Formats: sequence, structure tokens, C-alpha cells
Amino acid sequence: MKFSLFYFADAVPDRPGGLYDLLLTGARFADEHDFEAVWTPERHFHPFGGPYPNPSVTSAAVAAVTSRVGVRAGSVVAPLHDPLRIAEEWSVVDNLSHGRAGLAFASGWNPVDFAFRPDAYPDRAAVLLDTLAKVRELWSRKPVTVRDGKGESQEVVLHPRPVQHDLPVWITSAGNVRTFESAGRLGAGVLTHLVSQDADQLAVKIAAYRQAAESAAGRGSVVVMLHTLIGTDRDQVREVVRQPMLEYLRSSLDLVSRTAQADPRLAPEEVEQTVTELLDDAFERYFADGGLFGTVEDGRRRVAQLRAIGVDEVACLIDFGLPDQVVLDGLVHLDALRRACAQ
Repeated sequence: MKFSLFYFADAVPDRPGGLYDLLLTGARFADEHDFEAVWTPERHFHPFGGPYPNPSVTSAAVAAVTSRVGVRAGSVVAPLHDPLRIAEEWSVVDNLSHGRAGLAFASGWNPVDFAFRPDAYPDRAAVLLDTLAKVRELWSRKPVTVRDGKGESQEVVLHPRPVQHDLPVWITSAGNVRTFESAGRLGAGVLTHLVSQDADQLAVKIAAYRQAAESAAGRGSVVVMLHTLIGTDRDQVREVVRQPMLEYLRSSLDLVSRTAQADPRLAPEEVEQTVTELLDDAFERYFADGGLFGTVEDGRRRVAQLRAIGVDEVACLIDFGLPDQVVLDGLVHLDALRRACAQ
């Protein structure tokens, strides 16, 4: 099993070392301890994830302070950008990192994000696939026909030329099996998570992905993002991650509005009580089955489960609201888990 670090970030304004110190310190740790990659996302117009509006910029920073670890986007929201721009930016990252760039493509889901390109929202799934194909074509160093400012056809070639002949790519999926199958047929990897699916459901989708990849004469790569904190005592880890995970689940699942819509007769305090109960239940289930939490031994059992269903890499989401020092202390235990699994 490969291990990588994944960043999502709450926009805490008073981080002692600055907004990006944890990113760079963690990247150096990953580089020095044989982790596979460092992933940074694309998020817009929301404090949670807000420090990451452009993964090519953060990846360039990671490339500058590392020498071995992969430098990846998790993910570029493809419909928001011109494929020419994506290819150019990531060719720069590939050169800065001497050939370590990798790119996951996502279709996007939040309508507000599409303020950049509102017309792309209705057909965003199709736009993703078209963008992926165009970026790959540009990356292959072949001339591509475009229309210039005068409406005339021109041929352009990507500059700077990338170091890697083939760009490593993934398609991000929240759990739609058709997305898994499309990725397999295209020879792309899959980046997914266990927020909206469990391991048994994921196993079925990975099997479908492998079958599609085999028909395209490949095997592919499955990466699963997991909220992560490894320590020396499981109960202590549960206590440390409880409140940050509750806030994450509240934000992600929007339980307040769902509860109010389900029963508008509830008074505000009743809604909040119901939400609190739902969140507590969701946290306990996610702590047990959705993340990478607890001791090294807990982690080994989780990794064995994921390996058995065909997962190739665990992308450890480490900055979901925890204090920086807690995250950095946890990396030591996470590396112990990585080494234990390697043995």
C-alpha cells in the first residue's frame, strides 16, 4: 500500500506559522520519509478549503521544497478552466519538480464555484472528459488546433515542454460507478473517498473499474482519501478528532437544512437537537469505518481491509481542523504505520 498526504484545510486565520506552514512542513516530511505524493485541492468561496483555490500554485511551492515525492492536484475542477491553461500550468509544475507532477480531474458540484464559467455547469461531467482528453493531447507535444482572437485557426504547441512524456492522471469520484468505469476505459486512475460510501460498496466499484481498465489493456490505480490521525491511544485520538470531524460533517452533509426540510414543524432548538444526534451518530460511524484513526495497529487493520478490495494508495487527509502541532506529531505515527505495512 502506498501512502500520501492530502490537504484540504480549514482557513484558520491565526495559524502560528502562517497559512501554508503545515503544507510545506508536511511536504518535507513526506519527501524525507518515502511517502508517495502530496495532494492539494481546488476550492472556492468557502473558508473550509479556502486556502486552496489553485492546486498548481500550491504544488509549485511543494515542488520547490521537495526532491522525490509526487506533486499532485486532488483535484483540478476541470470545467472551470481552459485545457490550454491547465496544461501550461502543470507543465511548469512538472519542470519545477523534475517530472513529479500528477493531476486528478473533477467535474465539480458546487454551483457557486462555477462563477468562473457558469455555462459549463449543466454539462460538467462531459466537459471533464473533454478537458482530460485535450490536456493529454497537449501534453503529448503534438500541435493542437485552436481559434485565435480573430477567429482564425492556429496550431499551438505546449510550452514549456513537460518533463514526463505521459501525465499521470486520475478522475475524482464521490462514488458513481459510471465514473469508475469511464476512468478505467480511459486508462486513468480513480481518486475517491469513504464519506458517501462504505468499503463494501467501494469494492463493487473497484471491481467494475478493474474490468473496464483490463478492456483497455491496463490496470489503473485506485487512491482513497481518508481523514487521518494516528497516535498511541485510540480513545485519545477519538477525543482529539471529534470536534473537528463534527464540524466537517456538519459542513459537508448540511444536516441542518436537511432536517428542517424533513420536518418544518420542528422548532429551531428541536432542529439543532436532532442535528446534534445525527452528527454524533455520523461521527461514530465515520470514526469506525470511514477514516484512518487510532493506533498503528488500528491502521494496519484498516489498510489490510482496503488492500483486500483493491485499493492501491491511501491519501491521508491530515488538516481537517486539527492544530498544526497535533498533525505534525501524528505524522511520526503515520510513518510508523507506513513502515509496518511495508513490512
